Amino acid sequence: MIQKKVCMLGAFAVGKTSLVARFVSSIFTDKYHSTVGVKVDKKQLRIGEHDVNLMLWDLAGEDEFNKVQGTYLRGSSGYLLVMDATRRATLDTALVLHERARGVAGSVPWILVINKIDLEADLDLDEDRLSRLAQDGWTVIRSSAKTGQGVEEAFHTLAERMITAAGA
Repeated sequence: MIQKKVCMLGAFAVGKTSLVARFVSSIFTDKYHSTVGVKVDKKQLRIGEHDVNLMLWDLAGEDEFNKVQGTYLRGSSGYLLVMDATRRATLDTALVLHERARGVAGSVPWILVINKIDLEADLDLDEDRLSRLAQDGWTVIRSSAKTGQGVEEAFHTLAERMITAAGA
């Protein structure tokens, strides 16, 4: 069994906890509960010929008062940068967190997840900026923890990249 540590990074209330709950337990709740510190969940996957145990570190949201602790990022095999499709500014937070994560974890695999795409009437995305990121080689996955769209894809794609990066 291969074990991989995955960190969930993003601003407050972008849906990191909801994405983990949807992926691990196939559940969604509209009730918001702010993560304090870190919450760890796990899920086993089969990636090709490998059994993989993902340790999902759901880190407290980032804002000007609460900075993600670098110690939580140490030993990460990869991370998901999560932004809220209804709050354009959460992309800026994700970009700052990406730089911080690279400084601590190094060049591990990562994916940008645009969550809450089911809220079509409230979307507030800078499509030009997102297109530029994709052109620069970023993997961008649109998801909805509520409907499940893109959730499995995001975690499975990251797991595949971590296995490839490890040379397994």
